[in-house]
Amino acid sequence: MYRFLFSSKWLGYLLLAAIFATACVFLGRWQMDRRAETLAEINRVVSNYSATPLPFTEVRNEFVRLDAEREWTQVELHGVYDTAGQRVVRNRPLNGQPGYEVVVPLKLDSGDTVVIDRGWLPIGNKTPGSPDSVPAPPEGNVTVVARLKPSEPTLQRGAPEGQLASIDLPTYAGQLGYPVLTGAYGQVASESPAAATMPLGFPKPSTDEGTHLSYSLQWFAFGVLMFFAFGYAARQQARNAAIDAEDAEDAEARGEAAYHSAANAPRRRPAPRKRKNATAEEEEDAILDAQGF
Repeated sequence: MYRFLFSSKWLGYLLLAAIFATACVFLGRWQMDRRAETLAEINRVVSNYSATPLPFTEVRNEFVRLDAEREWTQVELHGVYDTAGQRVVRNRPLNGQPGYEVVVPLKLDSGDTVVIDRGWLPIGNKTPGSPDSVPAPPEGNVTVVARLKPSEPTLQRGAPEGQLASIDLPTYAGQLGYPVLTGAYGQVASESPAAATMPLGFPKPSTDEGTHLSYSLQWFAFGVLMFFAFGYAARQQARNAAIDAEDAEDAEARGEAAYHSAANAPRRRPAPRKRKNATAEEEEDAILDAQGF
C-alpha cells in the first residue's frame, strides 16, 4: 500500500521535510540561546544593580578587565572630575528618542583615573549635531556611586571634536593623554555633592525575558508538524490509491457479469422470411401444415 513512498517523488518530499525540520531545530536552539543570554543579564541586574556599593579597592581589577558577572555592580568612588576631558557620545537613544551621553574622567584619590557616564541629553535645537548645553560636573572632591559597564567596541565612523562615536575607552584614553583604566567605566547612580543640573539618569534595565521561549517552542513545533503533514499526505495518497483499486475491481466485476449474461442468454430462431410472390402450391402446402396434415 505504501510502496509509493520509495518513489523519487516521495523521497524528495521526505528530504524537503527533513531540511525544513532541521532549520526549525536550529532556529529554536538560536532562540533558546538568546533566552539564556537574556536570563543571564536579568540575573546580573537582580544580583548587582541594587546591591550595597563596594569600595574601589575591592573592585579595581574590574576596571582593568571586567568580569561579565560583575556588570552593574555598584562601586563607591572618591576623586575629582577632569572637566577639560569631558566628551559627548553620539547616537545614544533612550526610550526611543535620539540623543547623547556625557562621559567625564574621574581622577581618584588612589591616583587611578576611571571614566564616568553621567547621563543622557536630548538632541539640541540650536546647533545641529550637538546638545544645546552640557551640564558641568561638580567641582572639587566628589563621591560618586557608579555601576560597572564594559568598554564598548570601536566603531568605524568618526565624530566631531569633543565627541565620541562610542564609549570605546582605549580610544578615549588616547585623546586624554594620561593613563586611564580601560576595562570598564561607571554609569553614575549618585553624586555627592550633587551638581546644580544633571543629565537625565538611566532607567533600570528590564528584567522581562521577552518571547524567546515561546518562539523557540513554536519553531520546534513547526519541525514536528512538518513530519505529521508528510505522514498525513502519505496516508491520503494510500487511501486514494485503495479507493481507485476498489473502483477498478468493481468495474471489472461488472464487465465480466455482463459478458457472461450475454453469453448464456437463449438464442431465438429467426422467423422464416416470407417470399414476396408465393406460388399456389406453396400456399396450399402452408394451409395443410397449419391444419396438421
